[in-house]
Amino acid sequence: MKKLLTLALLLSFCNSFGQDIILNSYAEGFVSPLNIQNAGDERLFIVEQGGRIKIINGDGSVNPTPFLDISAEISSGGERGLLGLAFHPDYANNGYFFVYYTKPNGDSQVARFSVDGSDPDLADPNSELLLFDIGQPFSNHNGGCIAFGPDGYLYIATGDGGSGGDPGNRAQNTTLLLGKMLRIDVDNPGGGNNYGIPVDNPFAGSGTDAEEIWAYGLRNPWKFSFDRVTGDLWIADVGQNAIEEINHEPSTAPGLNYGWRCYEGSQTFNTSGCPDPSTLTFPVAEYPHSIGSSITGGYVYRGSDYPDLEGYYIFADFVSGILGTVDGSGNFTNLGNYGQNWASFGEDINGEMYLAGFNGIIYRVETNIIIGVNDQSNQEYSLTPNPAQSEVTIQGVNEFNHISVFNVEGALIIDLEVPVTTSISLPIVGLSKGLYLIKVESEGAVSTHKLVVN
Repeated sequence: MKKLLTLALLLSFCNSFGQDIILNSYAEGFVSPLNIQNAGDERLFIVEQGGRIKIINGDGSVNPTPFLDISAEISSGGERGLLGLAFHPDYANNGYFFVYYTKPNGDSQVARFSVDGSDPDLADPNSELLLFDIGQPFSNHNGGCIAFGPDGYLYIATGDGGSGGDPGNRAQNTTLLLGKMLRIDVDNPGGGNNYGIPVDNPFAGSGTDAEEIWAYGLRNPWKFSFDRVTGDLWIADVGQNAIEEINHEPSTAPGLNYGWRCYEGSQTFNTSGCPDPSTLTFPVAEYPHSIGSSITGGYVYRGSDYPDLEGYYIFADFVSGILGTVDGSGNFTNLGNYGQNWASFGEDINGEMYLAGFNGIIYRVETNIIIGVNDQSNQEYSLTPNPAQSEVTIQGVNEFNHISVFNVEGALIIDLEVPVTTSISLPIVGLSKGLYLIKVESEGAVSTHKLVVN
């Protein structure tokens, strides 16, 4: 039997309207999973903190033999372990994938491996190519998320080195790799390294600053991702005492300073020796520790199965168990407590979303729409076609004279007085893909109906 975790987010809209996010158990039996990736096919690769990568096949079965096992080469526990995985954009041809792990001495290592030449479900454990080490002064705040951007470069998120409050002010120090978003060219090595420096990195060619840096001022970015449609970069940064933050910027914006340790989110933390606030990039959204205290970053949903989620950035909190969304305008919605330590999101090849519980279960993110008592079950009005793309016809048994269109957050999108009629064609060309509610009003009566725009 599949396990379901269901929570309805009730929105106030005329009569009751709700959106379910359903977490449907997809595969089980993992040990402290920290990452979910795909390699451009139907498989999902699950990264376990202890040093193993396992494969879930397209039918949900789990291969008994790990894809890769480097458990003997790493240290694990707390915030250490095998933390990140990224497949090369041309993995189908070159078989390269990259990992971020904690070495036995506590430092962080970024390395490349190759798939086995005769078995696509196995990596070659002897193929490791070391890219670079990052010294870690403390055991926490290791970052660890890695991903290829739309530009083909490998991005690497590092924490500030640990302890609390960034005592070494490392996140603001651009001569160090800690507290940064790094960006390297894995296809064109140079300078005696097994990687190159992209020429448009903000400190490329510097004799003092670290040339690998793309952005800085991060505390402990636990997951970042690129919107597969827009290419925008979303970074979830774990807070210190008060604020969890979400940063959202175009992937083409180099050298941004996200403000830590000067600011925790939008609040001052330690501004001694800090730059002018006008030079800093503040979060697009944030939430206080009364809601959650360890954000797990996710993805902007770009799948096709659940159009009501289209364009929403979905995230979770490891400590409180909440799920939440942020829309393209930075509007934050708390979906409530789903009762797990959420460690990582992931996407399959089609953009459908998955969520790893630290308890070893991988869930598929799904939705179910709940419509209230006065809705499209009321046959006085119909919407055709539905789903629609450019135009929808509203046809009624009774006359009406007012149409309102709302998005799922209750924001009024269209407010239209019409001549008294029983039928009208409503242009919807300007609406983004997703779910909307149409309110049809006549003298003394109101009816609401769900419309999907695709």
